[in-house]
Amino acid sequence: MSIARGSKSFAAASKLFDRATRERAWLLYAWCRKCDDVADGQDHGHGMSRVEDAPARVAQLRALTHAAFRDEPTGDPAFDGLAVVVRETRMPQRFADDLIDGFQLDADEWRPRSEADLYRYCYHVAGAVGCMMAVVMGIDPADDVVLDRACDLGLAFQLANIARDIEEDDRAGRCYLPDEWLAEMDVPPGQHMKPPFRSRLTVLARRLAARASLHEESARGGTPALSWRSAWAVLAAAGIYGDIAREVAKRGDHAWDHRVTTSKADKLGWIARAAGQAWRRNRYAAIPRDPVLWNRPRG
Repeated sequence: MSIARGSKSFAAASKLFDRATRERAWLLYAWCRKCDDVADGQDHGHGMSRVEDAPARVAQLRALTHAAFRDEPTGDPAFDGLAVVVRETRMPQRFADDLIDGFQLDADEWRPRSEADLYRYCYHVAGAVGCMMAVVMGIDPADDVVLDRACDLGLAFQLANIARDIEEDDRAGRCYLPDEWLAEMDVPPGQHMKPPFRSRLTVLARRLAARASLHEESARGGTPALSWRSAWAVLAAAGIYGDIAREVAKRGDHAWDHRVTTSKADKLGWIARAAGQAWRRNRYAAIPRDPVLWNRPRG
């Protein structure tokens, strides 16, 4: 199954959904995975490589996605599956366009200058997906309050991924650490993986992990709007992905010696813990969204 090859964490959490939500989530994931693989020359999220025709690839993804939203056959199961999700959920096209805009940023070899730029990128490649997942879980596309919390979860996931994948991204010629952060730490452009700067890189990775934790906690405030099973899945995913950021911070200078992963036992632990959290999810309604957190763009 595509989802099991691409993300064991999402595969584990998605099994907690009711059947209809789970199938829609898998179809949405298959489209996201296909877009990511095509844009980055990957196979189920692995083996990222430079591609010479990145802008053309993104243009193709956008054209096929728009065809899916028009309910036109594309000949590609991932995009035809997206069309099913759109028909069944009233999915707004703006979120899909926002995600593809993220692939365009990478195709243009863009990199963030400021922390706000970093959040903008995280929104495009993950926050928008959080919003789409909320719609799949039955949230009204006009409910900005809950969508903000769903976006927070996507931001938390992406910040954790960036912290974990700094070395892998560097090998592919990419860096998502803001230029202003690197300048603050007196790290020359393109030199952040060099041994003399490892302790400074650790400071920035822990900063990413701290930011991820803030958005992870904020995301819990959206779970009272979900069914119990959807809340269970969301809370399990939050804990599983949150552990990635926490482990990066814990490892310090050795965070990139070996890729950070969560074990099967850790995943099962979070699935069990999240069940209880889901039963008590109404308590999260009292968590106000911190006004200092980055706000997603409105459609």
